[in-house]
Amino acid sequence: MLTELGKKAKEASRVLMNTDSARKNAALEAIAKAFEQNAALLLEENEKDLAAAKENGMAKAMLDRLALNPDRIAALSKAARELIALEDPVGKVISGTTRPNGLFIEKVTVPFGVIAVIYEARPNVTAEAATLCLKSGNCVILRGGKEAFCSNKAIAELMRGALESVGLPQDCIQLVEDTTRESANELMKLNDYVDVLIPRGGAGLIRACVENATVPLIETGTGNCHVYVDKDADLAMAADIIFNAKTSRPSVCNACESLVIHKEVAEKALELIAEKLQQANVLIHGDETVCALVPQAVPATEEDYGKEYLGYEISVCVVGSIESAISHIMKYTTGHSECIVTQNYAAAQKFTREVDAAAVYVNASTRFTDGGEFGFGAEIGISTQKLHARGPLGLQQLTSEKYIISGNGQVR
Repeated sequence: MLTELGKKAKEASRVLMNTDSARKNAALEAIAKAFEQNAALLLEENEKDLAAAKENGMAKAMLDRLALNPDRIAALSKAARELIALEDPVGKVISGTTRPNGLFIEKVTVPFGVIAVIYEARPNVTAEAATLCLKSGNCVILRGGKEAFCSNKAIAELMRGALESVGLPQDCIQLVEDTTRESANELMKLNDYVDVLIPRGGAGLIRACVENATVPLIETGTGNCHVYVDKDADLAMAADIIFNAKTSRPSVCNACESLVIHKEVAEKALELIAEKLQQANVLIHGDETVCALVPQAVPATEEDYGKEYLGYEISVCVVGSIESAISHIMKYTTGHSECIVTQNYAAAQKFTREVDAAAVYVNASTRFTDGGEFGFGAEIGISTQKLHARGPLGLQQLTSEKYIISGNGQVR
């Protein structure tokens, strides 16, 4: 079955990679309208997924990832239209050089061709991944989780219909309807048809793809994101940043999972931070100092400091210096997003220089690690690897390059 999808995608990619911006933008507008005009259908299909997930005991944070509502559907349409306004990343001349022998060598951007995306219970990814691939000239094979199957199928069918309405092959966007582990494993090895694989999900999914894929892979990462409250921090600012980073949407990879506090401000900082976190019933896993200062805290284990909770829990430790803070972060980081809150310029510079992550913040919430917030449009995921792309995988990161060499009869 997947071989057939791959053949269709490869054939469609030859059309899409030669499609101009106007046609791709028309398709994006048709997709945006399809979401708006069929919002009731999307909510109805999503409710089937939610009902099954609740019956199966899905955690509250994961239910939030799965859920669609009118605002989230409107956001899907908005994201598609935002892509229309962005520059087409295909066909950009990166460099041009004339060699001593007269050869003119240009480097230009081109689509990958066919991108496969394996992801979990987030139906918004179905729309975001497909529209990003469309704008960047790539066909996409989507393999979502069984928890979101009804939602994903409805979204994919609307998008395929929108493609057909503007004269593009429906097979530019395909959904794998087999949600078994075998289909994921097969997709990871579909080298004859898939040019790039992008996994988006929890640690288990990412690890399975890294260990088993033979298709070239862009690794997106889990997010054990830290906030370090320096001795020279504005503590009220720190409390606000941490509250936002932890509670605004705890089920996402850019949420704060770990907090590190300098001992010189620990008492006052914890008083402010714990009070705010208690408003959202956040469970604090703390070291001895934290547990002594925060009555409701529970003792942290070694596992807690490296855990992506994806819910209303956070690990907290107190350190004696910025060097110790950086050491702690680098021991447990997943390389996603890390933050320092400080009014000390030298401390901020040290932190941004020595902390190795895709995004490093000074005095701002980690929740901004997002393609839309960075001005890239939506993103397929946050890359925590260092080759090809790092950070939000937006339009530009979904292209490759090729050289075009022009001569007048040169031979070697």
